[in-house]
Amino acid sequence: MIHPDILVIGGGAAGFFAAIQAATSNPDANVWILERASDVLGKVRISGGGRCNVTHHCFEPKALTSYYPRGGKSLIGSFSRFNPRHTVTWFAERGVALKTEADGRMFPATDSSETIIQCLTEAAKKAGVVVKTKCGLRKLTPLNIAGWRVTTSDGQVINAAKVLIATGSNATIWQQLADLGHTIEPPIPSLFTFNTHDTRLAGLAGITVPFTTIRVVGTKLQAEGPLLVTHWGLSGPGILRLSAWGARLLNDVHYRFTIEINFMGKATENEVLSLFEQQRTLHPRKNIGTIPLWGLPTRLWQSLTGAAQCDTIRWAEASKKHLQRLAQQCVKAQFEVSGKSTNKDEFVTCGGVRLSEVDFRTMESKRFPGLYFAGEVLDVDALTGGFNFQHAWTSGYIAGSAMIERWVARQLA
Repeated sequence: MIHPDILVIGGGAAGFFAAIQAATSNPDANVWILERASDVLGKVRISGGGRCNVTHHCFEPKALTSYYPRGGKSLIGSFSRFNPRHTVTWFAERGVALKTEADGRMFPATDSSETIIQCLTEAAKKAGVVVKTKCGLRKLTPLNIAGWRVTTSDGQVINAAKVLIATGSNATIWQQLADLGHTIEPPIPSLFTFNTHDTRLAGLAGITVPFTTIRVVGTKLQAEGPLLVTHWGLSGPGILRLSAWGARLLNDVHYRFTIEINFMGKATENEVLSLFEQQRTLHPRKNIGTIPLWGLPTRLWQSLTGAAQCDTIRWAEASKKHLQRLAQQCVKAQFEVSGKSTNKDEFVTCGGVRLSEVDFRTMESKRFPGLYFAGEVLDVDALTGGFNFQHAWTSGYIAGSAMIERWVARQLA
């Protein structure tokens, strides 16, 4: 029987970071990683289109938590200990420079995820971490004395003092944890686009609006940001934010709901009507549909003026009703959503181990001493932009630090 001191289940970002932290903190500890796939760090390899969006240029913990629809409050203390600033330093100390793009996303200067994979695997090797691939978790059993028994998918039996679960969104592992006694929040999609077949969007695929406000009618759900018209409906950062914050509510209504879009950002109906009156004076003889306002794309403006039935009317001839209808289309346009689609090739979920059952100071289970969690196995998810990886680094660092501290204390007892 094999007896590692610290056993990490899952060879992804969080698992590697935890193992490296534990092994470098105390070289005497025997640290293992088990990965069910034939290779490690698979999600790192494909993230960001193969570039790996390592983190985000947001170094203030409270501001950072605002990007996490679930888990933000729990992570405030964690991010005080290890945040993007620490991530940048950690990789720099190992020869990997990160660069910041205009939107705050941070990538390796090489623009290659292989740089991050090589850094992590070399750091693990240097620290003496043992990595076993094609070796997943079949059964997890608490021992009467401190420690855990792990039966692997290839039939091995391993006893370990500390076990970290870092398996990501894995339904089989979640079921095992539920059978053990942990509460699992049901996994549901978190980042998705909206399907709508509204005629106002016909032929507009590819058009973007730089700043919009979008809300779900009848709820308090609201988000701001750029909007993208797609062949199937609506996408873009504004829609993705709304989907993330409303993931559970929108799932409950089976992704059938009404959204209201303000194509002019935060402008009010009265402000838009005042703008229209200015157009009467400036361009009285021009057709309303020929001059896009507020920087809106021409084709979208033509669609909105057509829906208001005033596209071929001159500004001087537009009635009060015409302008009111157009104002409604600009700042209170309603669209019926009839389903969702995956954002690009991503499938991000919320759900996982209930956060109230985890001590975020150590990432240890409150129900089972010696059992730890890191990464997406927890009910923590974030917007796109490097935030999910930052949670992996942070939770891995804290779990690795806590496991080695507890192991050392046990050795000295």
